Amino acid sequence: MNALMEFLYLPLFTIAGVPTTLAEGLAFVTGALCVWLVAHQHIANWGIGIANCLLFILIFTDSGLYADAGLQVVFIALGVYGWWNWVRGGGPADTLPVSRTGHTEWIALTGAGMVGLAGIALLLTAATDSDVPLWDALTTVLSLLATYGQCRKRVESWYLWIAADIIYVPLYAYKGLYLTSILYIGFMALCVTGLLSWKKDLAAQAEPVEAAA
Repeated sequence: MNALMEFLYLPLFTIAGVPTTLAEGLAFVTGALCVWLVAHQHIANWGIGIANCLLFILIFTDSGLYADAGLQVVFIALGVYGWWNWVRGGGPADTLPVSRTGHTEWIALTGAGMVGLAGIALLLTAATDSDVPLWDALTTVLSLLATYGQCRKRVESWYLWIAADIIYVPLYAYKGLYLTSILYIGFMALCVTGLLSWKKDLAAQAEPVEAAA
C-alpha cells in the first residue's frame, strides 16, 4: 500500500511552483472522461466515476478538503445506485428517460440542502482544521444534489453542477490544486454540452405525445 501511495504521489510537473502528482493527473483524465460519458448518457460513466472518486479521496484528504473527501464516499454509493438505476431503465427502450425535477421534489431537495449546508459547515468548523468550511460545505451540498439528479436523469442536475463548478474552480486554485481547477473549467463546458444534449432528448420525448394529442 505504501508503495502504491508513493507511486500515485510521484510529481508529474509543476504549476505555479506547486508539483502536480500522478494521482491528480489520473483524476483529471478519469474525471473529464466521466463527465463526457454522462453527457452522452453512456453507462460506462459510473464505473469510471467510481475510480475517479477513489483518486479524489486521496487528493482532497491530503489538501485538507475533508468534506470533499467524504463526499467522494457518498459519490461512490450514489454511483452504484445510479448504475443500477440506469441499467434498470424505465423507458420504452429499457433505458431510463431524461425527465424534469418536480415541484415537490424541488422543495424536498432545497430543504435537505439547507440542512446539509448548515450541518456540514458546523462540523467542519468544530472538528477539522479546514480554512474554507463554508465553501467546502456548499460545494459538497450542490454536488450531492446534482449527483442525485444525475442518478434520476433530471435535466436540472446540470444547472446544479455548473453552480458547483463555478465555486470549485477558485477553491481548488486557492488550495494549490491547479490541474484540478483547470479540470473543473473543462467540466463547466462539458456540463453545458450535457445540458443541451439532455434538453434535446427531453424535447424529442415530448414530440410523439404532442403528435398523438
